[in-house]
Amino acid sequence: MRRLASAPIFSLGFRPFFLAGSGFAAIAVAVWAVWLYGRLPGAQPVGGMLSWHRHEMPFGFAAAIIAGFLLTAVPNWTGRPGLNGWPLIGLLLVWLAARLAWLLPIPAVALIALQIPFLPLLAWVLGRDLVAAGKRDNYPILLVVALLATTQAMTLWGISPDDVGLQRNGVLAAVWLIGALMTVIGGRVIPFFIQRGLNRPAAKPAHPLPTRILLASSLLSAVAFAGGFNDVPRVWLAALFLLIGGLHLLRLWRWHDRGIWRVPLLWSLYLAYFWLAVATLAMALWHLGVLPQQSLATHSLAVGGIGGLILAMIARVSLGHTGRLLQPSKAIVVGFFLLLMASVCRVLLVPFSGSGLALSALFWCAAFALFLVCYSGILFKPRV
Repeated sequence: MRRLASAPIFSLGFRPFFLAGSGFAAIAVAVWAVWLYGRLPGAQPVGGMLSWHRHEMPFGFAAAIIAGFLLTAVPNWTGRPGLNGWPLIGLLLVWLAARLAWLLPIPAVALIALQIPFLPLLAWVLGRDLVAAGKRDNYPILLVVALLATTQAMTLWGISPDDVGLQRNGVLAAVWLIGALMTVIGGRVIPFFIQRGLNRPAAKPAHPLPTRILLASSLLSAVAFAGGFNDVPRVWLAALFLLIGGLHLLRLWRWHDRGIWRVPLLWSLYLAYFWLAVATLAMALWHLGVLPQQSLATHSLAVGGIGGLILAMIARVSLGHTGRLLQPSKAIVVGFFLLLMASVCRVLLVPFSGSGLALSALFWCAAFALFLVCYSGILFKPRV
């Protein structure tokens, strides 16, 4: 047992959670696609397959990657030891129990009881270190994790067919909260990665006001989803999403360097962040009555933005934090391309062809399967 706790895989949070999250991403989307095309007969989980899919993508897949990233980043920010050994194993088991609970024939109350603990535990672990180190500039990240826990409670309360609207509001709020978190993290690391990756001189710090407006606006958009204000088009929300999209484009313009297109670990991040701008501008178009389906904007964020940023980020972080050269294999570069194609198929092909969903799911699953193939050996082995 002592040997298990001291294994390299449990030395820091990114190792087990990146593996678990990416593996779950491939499995969960494959199951969802097979069910959508009528190839998965038999009993359904509590609330049905739609409830399962809605809950598990933000609170199973994305939450695992967020946990892995923050459990690795917070020790760097605070100088305090990261979660490892049995405490890390325990947190991973809490996450795993929540995933397996959907497969068990248990009442809804028991299912909810197994889902709830993970995010509050994660917030407590992160908050303990941030408060002890006095890192107040990172408190917004802690706030987003706490708000995610709140939206999860809304989603779980809406498992009942009578509260399906509450479930939808909770899930959409969670997706846009994750988008807000990606805005914060991306705004910190992408320009830094570009500067370091291309050996450019450090840029003059940008004025903090646009960043603060972007974060506040992103959080407000998530609150609007939680409150059900996105059920019908509203002009004031169109203005809000236009503001967010414009600030995203301003960031992309400031970050751009022609050299990024030669470096896969940079263009993958840059293009994924571009999908955040696409998603917010698409929401503005829906509120203006131009875009026919709100789900196209949502999946621009979920597949292109969140999925793309996650794959690009875990590919780079896994190399950097295991002491390896920042030179991804050709296979994971193919994975970046496949995830980009998954985004294009889900957003641009689905309105015109029934094969769009199948192709998008296939490309998504292949991309995360390639991550597992390329990185499992790295994450299980000690730091170089």
